[in-house]
Amino acid sequence: MTRQSTMKALVYLGPGKIAWETVPAPAILHPTDAIIKVARTTICGTDLHILKGDVPTVSSGRILGHEGVGVVEEVGSAVRSFKKSDRVLISCITSCGKCEYCKKQMYAHCEDGGWILGHLVDGTQAEYVRIPHADNSLYPIPDGEDEEALVMLSDIFPTGFEIGVLYGTVKPGDTVAIIGAGPIGMATLLTAQFYSPSKIIMIDTDRSRLDLARKFGATHVVNSADGNAVEAVLAQTKDGVDVAIEAVGVRQTFDICQHIVRPGGHIANIGVHGKSVDLELQKLWIQNITLTTGLVNTNTTPMLLKTVQSKKLAPANLITHHFTFDQILKAYEVFGNAAAENALKVVISHPESTMDS
Repeated sequence: MTRQSTMKALVYLGPGKIAWETVPAPAILHPTDAIIKVARTTICGTDLHILKGDVPTVSSGRILGHEGVGVVEEVGSAVRSFKKSDRVLISCITSCGKCEYCKKQMYAHCEDGGWILGHLVDGTQAEYVRIPHADNSLYPIPDGEDEEALVMLSDIFPTGFEIGVLYGTVKPGDTVAIIGAGPIGMATLLTAQFYSPSKIIMIDTDRSRLDLARKFGATHVVNSADGNAVEAVLAQTKDGVDVAIEAVGVRQTFDICQHIVRPGGHIANIGVHGKSVDLELQKLWIQNITLTTGLVNTNTTPMLLKTVQSKKLAPANLITHHFTFDQILKAYEVFGNAAAENALKVVISHPESTMDS
């Protein structure tokens, strides 16, 4: 049976504007492509940044989304690792596997990929998606695994782990502060525990998220709504934290990191910044601190898959809301008002999707 020529997709129409529209279905453009029928996707904070106009490289008419799981519908002639009907995890990062950056495992900077889904090419918030360099940009889903949970491994868990925990060089006994208890912050909290820090301080303005952070393993929480987060953290430490992880992407949260990191400590910036921040180098230069930034490479995805299989990591705990594709505009509304809706991650499913399909 010939695949349909049109599909429904979430289309970006410029700052503040999205629509669930009928658009042409994707086709194989290169021998290394695969077409995936999307079973489940989600919304990322980066999608909200795009919607606000913070990512001007996203053009009007682009299908958003860079996370999901699905079923291989068609593969190009050069694809060797996947075939029709395989169930796959879609990586948020596309990698050719051959360029200089890919050979360094810096897949985020692939010369023919990187973060392109829902950014420079059409993404996963659609019934079908074309995945370039499929052999290196998809992962087989192990039999019997919870596909909803694995959607969390498309982006937020590798991002929190790589850019927060690994770049921040979290070590046993460290005192770690995570500023921002959203999905990325929570993923960072869960994966930081791989390295047994002595304290994990979660900082946010949302009391319910802070309560959840305690359940997920935070040893201390600080409500920053009163503007006294820095004082509260310093009161709980000798002279600041070993690792301060910024997981929001605004000036205020970056400032907290600058003011709570101890000498010899590390600021690991995860957040997507749409505006500039003030780097207080006149104070930090003498502190021997390290500042890192990064776009996720997803080179840790295979390891994270194993931790999920072994029940050491439970990504499904971050899922708070479920929607079907035709409810995607409502899903954006809920995710965009996360505090009022008590939302962390939303899962958006194709109505035909089932766990054993």
